[in-house]
Amino acid sequence: MFRLLSGVFLGWSLGANDAANVFGTAVASRMIKFSVAATIIAIFVVLGAVLQGAGGMKTLGGLTSQDLNSAFISSFAAAVTVTIMTYLSLPVSTSQSVVGAILGIGLALHQDINWEGLQKVVFCWVGNPLGAMFISFSLYKLFRYILGKVKLNILLLNTIIKWGLLVSGAYGAYALGGNSVANVTGVFARAGLITVRWATIIGSLSIALGAITYSKRVMMTVGSGLVALDGFSAFVAVLSEAITIHIYVAIGVPVSTSQAIVGAVLGIGIAVGARSVNNRTLINIVLGWLATPLIAGIVAAIMIKLWGAFLL
Repeated sequence: MFRLLSGVFLGWSLGANDAANVFGTAVASRMIKFSVAATIIAIFVVLGAVLQGAGGMKTLGGLTSQDLNSAFISSFAAAVTVTIMTYLSLPVSTSQSVVGAILGIGLALHQDINWEGLQKVVFCWVGNPLGAMFISFSLYKLFRYILGKVKLNILLLNTIIKWGLLVSGAYGAYALGGNSVANVTGVFARAGLITVRWATIIGSLSIALGAITYSKRVMMTVGSGLVALDGFSAFVAVLSEAITIHIYVAIGVPVSTSQAIVGAVLGIGIAVGARSVNNRTLINIVLGWLATPLIAGIVAAIMIKLWGAFLL
C-alpha cells in the first residue's frame, strides 16, 4: 500500500496547482478571501470526484497496461513535475504530466500503447483551451449587453458578482474533482490496488489538502499575471472554465483545468482588447505546458529502468 502514497502526493500537488483555476481570478481580484475559496474547493472537489470521477479513470487506464510498480512510478514522476511547476508559480496540466509519465513508462518497457485512445485525449487537449476561450468571449459579450440594459447600483452589482463568483467557483471545484481525480488515483484502480470508489475518495481528499495548504501562489499568477481582471471578468472566466471542464467530464476524458482557465482568461482579454494580455506571462505558461509531459515522461522512464535494475 505504500505505493499509494505517490498518488496522494500527486493529488496534493494537483490541488496546490489547479485550485488556482477555480478561484484564482476571484482571489486575485480581491472579491473572495483565500480561506473561503479553499474551503469551497475542498468540499466540492470531493463531491465531483465521488459522483462523476469514474469515467476519466477508464480513459487513462486504457492507454497502456498498468501494474503496481508502474502505477507508483507514473504518479510519483507526475507529482514531482507538477510540484516543480507549482514552485515556479506556473499553472500546468496535471493530465499531461500523468499521460506523459504513463507513455514514458510504456515506451521504456516496450509496451503496446493505445494510440487511438491517445489521439482522443490529445484532440481534447487541443479543443479544451480553444473552447474555453470561445465560451468566455461569448459570455462576456452577452453579460455585458445584459448589464447595459439593466440599471443596477454599484452595491447591488458587487453583491451579485460576489455570489456569482462563489457559485461558479463551487461549480468549477465540482468539475475539477470529476475531471482530475482520474489523474491522481486512476492508475491504482487500473492496477487493482484499490476499487474505483476508494480511488475517487482518496484522490479527492488529497486534492482538497493541496488546495488548502499550498495553492495561493499559483492563484495569483492565474488571477492577475496574465490579464488584469475585475470581479465581473473573474466571474465570467471561472464560469467558462467550469462549463468547459464539465463537458469533458461528461465525455470521460481528463483535460487540463489550467489550460481551460487560461483559455477563458484570454477570451476575456480578446473581448476587452488584446493589449490587455501579458504576452510574457502567456509565453511562460505555454512553455510550461509543452515541457510538462516531456519532463514527466523522461523522469518516469528513468525511474522504471532504475526500479527494474534495483529488483534485479
